[in-house]
Amino acid sequence: MFGRLRKKHKETPAGVRVDPVFQGARFFLFFLSLVLFFGGLPFILAFALGYKYNVRTMSFVKTGLIYIKTQPEGASVYLNGRLIPEKTPASIEELLPGVYRIALTMEKYYPWKSEVDVEAGKVSRVDKVILFPLKPDLQRLNQEGFDLFRVDAEKGEVYYMDREGRIIYRSDSAGENFEDIASLPEKFGQISGWDISPDRGRLFVYGPHQVSVVSLDSRSNYEYPDSFVNLDYSREKVIRVFWHSDSYHLIAVTNRHVAVVESRALSKPVNLVELDKEPVEVFYDVKRQTLYFSDSAKYADGTPRKNLYKLELSPELYILERLIRKTDE
Repeated sequence: MFGRLRKKHKETPAGVRVDPVFQGARFFLFFLSLVLFFGGLPFILAFALGYKYNVRTMSFVKTGLIYIKTQPEGASVYLNGRLIPEKTPASIEELLPGVYRIALTMEKYYPWKSEVDVEAGKVSRVDKVILFPLKPDLQRLNQEGFDLFRVDAEKGEVYYMDREGRIIYRSDSAGENFEDIASLPEKFGQISGWDISPDRGRLFVYGPHQVSVVSLDSRSNYEYPDSFVNLDYSREKVIRVFWHSDSYHLIAVTNRHVAVVESRALSKPVNLVELDKEPVEVFYDVKRQTLYFSDSAKYADGTPRKNLYKLELSPELYILERLIRKTDE
């Protein structure tokens, strides 16, 4: 019996008859996989190379990128009204060329909104965004009334001028140590401008026809006087006045001259340049001892034209002092 069974098992036919329906399904699936592979291959390659299929144009288009950085960091980013998961600094990739609306929000800060143009294959950088707080750190520094002020960033001090009360105040940059440091001349008329000397020892005020120097504290250099130094320009109109770097000489620009004058009583100006016309713009570079001013001159054809001049004033003080002595003699 067992022998018969073993013999029957060996006689199992080698060929197996497969169901035609099953064979057709296998062929269909194989063919479908080929279609999907070769049909999706362009999309896979395009995605890998930075391209994206644009449904509107029915073509592959190279994408762009938006990079966003804010100060402070950690702002939420909205792209066309849709919140993206990443916070600043953030990179938004695979964007079709076009204009996108960007909104940045952060708690306790003003929101920031703009439109960003994305170009194919390029990075559009939005990396200079400063988010300002809703409640800025606003402090009042003055403790008395004033009209004009000057900030000395290097020394961390603030100077205040009360023109009506004729008083000069000074405080530190936090408004502390507020004090009365000087008074202005009673008879001084209109004040066109003022400035502190480089050594912070004195200041000048000037009007259309006079310049006055006021001592802020006692110094040994140049024997600063306690009284005012008044310089009369009754015959000329004062346009601008600058301190020389030595905190003693003044550079006065009038409607007629560019002059250097000592800040002492009865001093006489040294007229370095005679002007043809009242200068409209004047700038003095105190570090390089250079004055820039405009003036007109007649060209060869006889037409007057405006020129920009550069006057280098020697930092060697003895040269100026020798000129002044010659004038005094």
